[in-house]
Amino acid sequence: MGSTDAPPNAFTVDVEDYFHVAALSDAIKRSDWGNYTPRVENNTRRLLEIFDAHDVHATFFVLGWVAERFPQLVRQIHGQGHEVACHGMSHRMIYDQSVDDFRQETIRSKELLEQTIGAPVEGYRAASYSITKQSLWALDIIIEAGFRYDSSIFPVHHDLYGIPGSERIPHRLKTDSGGAISEFPPSTVRVLGQNIPVGGGGYFRLYPYRLTRYFLRHVNDRLGSPFMFYVHPWEIDADQPRVAAKLTSRFRHYLNLDKCEMRLEQLLNDFRFDTVKKVLADLDLLEAR
Repeated sequence: MGSTDAPPNAFTVDVEDYFHVAALSDAIKRSDWGNYTPRVENNTRRLLEIFDAHDVHATFFVLGWVAERFPQLVRQIHGQGHEVACHGMSHRMIYDQSVDDFRQETIRSKELLEQTIGAPVEGYRAASYSITKQSLWALDIIIEAGFRYDSSIFPVHHDLYGIPGSERIPHRLKTDSGGAISEFPPSTVRVLGQNIPVGGGGYFRLYPYRLTRYFLRHVNDRLGSPFMFYVHPWEIDADQPRVAAKLTSRFRHYLNLDKCEMRLEQLLNDFRFDTVKKVLADLDLLEAR
């Protein structure tokens, strides 16, 4: 564990299976998900073991598709003191949904998780960070649904997601219609005038660990902010089936899977972590209920 004097950073897990991810959607149809053998349960339980060994609590953004099929896993996450948050129902990009479809899916997934754990679910993260300039309308629905914070806006350029000019540290965000919600974006650093993603996922597998550690310390020390880190259960599963997807998709998905768990262990030794809800509360960024 990192220094006990430093404030905690937010550790998050997007609980989805390897065949759910956007990078492989050109090769795997949503209608075919039922034909694949799920691996998310065992992989998530392995993450729970790792967190327990390091005395870390994390926020698990659980996909509704997973919660429907593995309710006991969701209850285990909650029972071990972690935060259960919402990752939508079907892992569809928000900007590919109608307003009504998104509203129905968001409410359904939130209610499913709350019924499963018997407690409020207060955090939301869109599939593949798909709140972009064209889907900012989704924030009002997220607020109306009763979420207290969001973690869906990635302040980077990317072909699938991102709002490059958005704020890079935790903050209160106001919508055009007058709503407000706490926003905690994945972490970035500025390099040559561009925001470079450093807060997990494929970037954690791409960069040498020493570089990731340097960047994350920069967020803590130079920005004076806790950082947001994220990982997926399939990222510690080097033995998962290989899918015949596009070259760029295979690169994004399979790069350094065999190194991810070892790097996570080091990360948990080097920094302090807690749930998103706890970090935002410490920053006085959660409105009282």
